[in-house]
Amino acid sequence: MGGWLRLGFGPLYPNFVGRAIALVGVSVVLASCSLAEAPLLHPSGPIAEAQRNLLVDVFALMLIVVIPVFVMAIWFGWRYRASATQSAYDPDWERAPFIDGLIWALPAAIIVILGIMVWRSTHQLDPYRSLAAAGGSTQVQVITLEWKYVFLYPKEGIASVNELVFPANKPVQLVMTSDSAMTSLLIPALGGQVYAMAGMATRLNLLADGPGEFRGRNALYNGDGFADHTFRVRAVTEAKFAEWIASAKQAPVLDAAAYKDLSKPGVLRKPLQYSHFASGFFQSTLEKYASPLKMQQAPRYP
Repeated sequence: MGGWLRLGFGPLYPNFVGRAIALVGVSVVLASCSLAEAPLLHPSGPIAEAQRNLLVDVFALMLIVVIPVFVMAIWFGWRYRASATQSAYDPDWERAPFIDGLIWALPAAIIVILGIMVWRSTHQLDPYRSLAAAGGSTQVQVITLEWKYVFLYPKEGIASVNELVFPANKPVQLVMTSDSAMTSLLIPALGGQVYAMAGMATRLNLLADGPGEFRGRNALYNGDGFADHTFRVRAVTEAKFAEWIASAKQAPVLDAAAYKDLSKPGVLRKPLQYSHFASGFFQSTLEKYASPLKMQQAPRYP
């Protein structure tokens, strides 16, 4: 730590620029060590890739302002240091139209460009927007608990806990609600987060470019088990998905007693599978918290 402190900003000596460059270089190296495997920067699906590209574009656009600020901060400090007696210093400026115009015009142009980018990307990357696919999509209903994720497959008639499995290169449509506190669902390698709230059904559409194993988690703090409120995500081939469904068919039934045990606050260390769940299970969870009038106007789920 002392080494870092010795790189601190004392008087502006002639080697200040060298120190600043070294500090920036070390920071970049250390950052690259932790970001090399970041799924946000190495996406595995078109949604996450588009979000990554948007992040990079916005970051690059902001550097138009940030880089000159740092360059001028270093340059001004060097040019007008106490020992530099030859530099002209004229603080009595009554008018500087060029500088005033640059200071106002450049940020204004960046804001306009950012606004256009955000407007377009907000509609293009709408999580409710269905992804077109010739072979259809995989439907999954999600119920969040403390601190678990229950995944229901209405078409296949099976359920899993803390493990989301779906075919690669095929869209997956998630419909989410909560049977406890408000949470969120985030799979950084595939797309952004969407909140899950009691009495409401929210949606998220994702797609994996190929087979792979990823990590999902709750990105909204919800108590003691928040750090372990994670789940495994596997994008597999159609054959592997069929094998996984067959193995789930051999598991116990997700009945009222089993769900009551799952609903108890606690962290699940190993994924679970269930061979069957009652029809309308997801819908009944919604109706526990929503008003009858609201449920009449909302779509029903099998």
